Amino acid sequence: MGNSRAVMACMVGAAIGGVAGYLLFTEEGRRFRREFEPAIEDFGRELNSFRHTVTKAAGVASEGWKLLNEAIGDGGGEAPRYQAPRQTSPF
Repeated sequence: MGNSRAVMACMVGAAIGGVAGYLLFTEEGRRFRREFEPAIEDFGRELNSFRHTVTKAAGVASEGWKLLNEAIGDGGGEAPRYQAPRQTSPF
């Protein structure tokens, strides 16, 4: 079984090396990289925007949780603790 793992690791390494060589050392690979790079940058910006939106939503949900606790009379004490050590609400 160990021998088949070694063969598989060699095959995966050869495939990765072949793709890297194609992308770095051929004209088609360079062209592909030039066309692909803006799409990756756009994707990164979208992920950053999404993360910002999720952070805002979590803040709003946390504030709503605090208001709900105050409305039902549980606002006098410390907020309940949940699974994560720093988490004070389920949102």
